[in-house]
Amino acid sequence: MSYVVVIERASDGGFSAYVPDLPGCVSCGDTVDEVQASIAEAVRFHVESLRSHGEPVPAPSARAATVAVA
Repeated sequence: MSYVVVIERASDGGFSAYVPDLPGCVSCGDTVDEVQASIAEAVRFHVESLRSHGEPVPAPSARAATVAVA
């Protein structure tokens, strides 16, 4: 499964990330590469936790796009 991840610059200069389809699945890091690695791990743990507790794993449904503004 592939989930959309939103990465944002944090007020402290680092980065934060969240997964719209997995409420509560968040991470942070000092660099984009760091936050990408940590959110990937967070997604794996989140899905494993849901499965181990017999809870449904939400199917990926979020989509991302960019919009150019002149």
